[in-house]
Parts: sequence; structure tokens; C-alpha cells
Amino acid sequence: MSQKKYQRTRVKICGITRSDDALAVVAAGSDAIGLVFYGPSPRAVTLEMAQKIVQSVPAFVTVVALFVNPTVKEVRQVLEGVRIDLLQFHGDEESDFCGQFQRPYIKAIRVRQASDVVASSVRFPDALALLLDSYKPGVPGGTGETFDWSLIPESPKPLILAGGLKPENVASAIEQVQPFAVDVSGGVEVEKGIKDHSKINEFIKEVNRVDRS
Repeated sequence: MSQKKYQRTRVKICGITRSDDALAVVAAGSDAIGLVFYGPSPRAVTLEMAQKIVQSVPAFVTVVALFVNPTVKEVRQVLEGVRIDLLQFHGDEESDFCGQFQRPYIKAIRVRQASDVVASSVRFPDALALLLDSYKPGVPGGTGETFDWSLIPESPKPLILAGGLKPENVASAIEQVQPFAVDVSGGVEVEKGIKDHSKINEFIKEVNRVDRS
């Protein structure tokens, strides 16, 4: 294994729908929480739900808003109503769309081949990072399935690894990919949208353990 590119792997817990889950995520040491503003998702939140959740999130924990092919109006409504630090676009959005909201953003890529990552680094020059997720036809993300991590090439942008991560495999994922961050949702749930606090703690402990090794 090559020398680590980052001294510490950041963690985002996505699909938060309840304030007590947000509190558990923060207490466990996560760097970010993800709120899903995509109606068809079982983890979707309303503006009112998001406002209540964000009240539980202190300084230095990033609040990420996830969208899938939204309208400009939909994004602006969220930004006007909720404290959002970072945008995440999971659909077919182009760079000009993603960059128009006076917020930093990350772009999610469903990986089928190495060239997907390379091309996206060029297509989204303003993205702070690329989030790499599993490809499944017709599904924009949240598949709960891993993909072939050997497809991931060197990238000029920080990479966030997602797709099927859980406490049992996150250490090996970090050892192989050495991403800037990992992103988990279904892998730390009791059911869709309801987090398992013990799994959250175990997931972050595993990230910290492999970082120290």
C-alpha cells in the first residue's frame, strides 16, 4: 500500500431524518451530515424537518444538502430556509447549474469505468470534490451496493467514497482507495431513514482505527 495521501479520512453520515440521529452522528465524531432533498427517496426530508435537525448541529460540523436534478427554485428554497454549508448534486446536473448558488458543491459520479472519474474532474472544475457511488440503471444513489474500487484512478480532485460502505468493510475500502472522505447511509441504519447509533459509532471507530495504522 502506498503512503497515505491524507492523514485523516473524513466521514459524512447521509440520509439523516431525525434530530436524535443528528446528535448521535455529531457525538460519534462525524465531520458532516447529509440531508436528502429528493422526494422519491425514503430518506427525504422537508424544509421543516431539516430546520429542526440542523438546530442540533454545532459549529465545525458541515451540513450537506443533497439534490437530484432539482430546479433552481427548489435549491434556493432550501438555501433560504435552512443553514446549508455544502451542496451535493446526484443527478445529471452540469457545472454551470451546480455553481450558481453561492455555495461550494460536490458532484456525485456513478462509476462504471475509470474514465468516468477522469472526465468528471474536467467537467466540474469548480467542484470541491467528487463523490464516487455505485452505478445502477435508473437509481441516482443510495443503492447500498459497492462497486469495483480498482476502477478508481488517481484524481486531481479529492475523492469521497460511497456505495455500500458499512462498519465491516470501511477499513478495507480506505486501505485500498485512500479517499479524502467516506460517505455512508444505509450501512448504518436500522431501516431506511432511521440510523443505528451503535453502527454509527462502530463505523467511525473503524475509520479512526485504519487511519492510525
